[in-house]
Amino acid sequence: MNIRELVSRYEVGQRNFSELNLMAAKLRNANLSRANFQKASLTGANLSHANLCGVNFRSASVNKVNFSDANLTGADFTGARLDGANFTNANLTGANFSDTDLTGVDLSQANVNRVKMPSV
Repeated sequence: MNIRELVSRYEVGQRNFSELNLMAAKLRNANLSRANFQKASLTGANLSHANLCGVNFRSASVNKVNFSDANLTGADFTGARLDGANFTNANLTGANFSDTDLTGVDLSQANVNRVKMPSV
């Protein structure tokens, strides 16, 4: 699925994009709130400034994804692979990072209020 098709399907109400290959996708400023990207591959994607409230990224590959300045309120990253992900200035209020490894993740100036962090 290409980016235009994804956005078009989202606009008509589809929310399930699980297991898709969206490596290096350019989705800057996209509105994809409540979408399901469970087990999807988004490695290297640009989701900066995107509205990703309540998005399901469970067990997704989001290595090196640019989430800077994105709204990720309530997003679920349980079990996701996040190596090198950039969350600079992102709103992560209420996000869930259970069962993830945050090594190499940039959370600079991110809003981490009520975030569920991985157990140590």
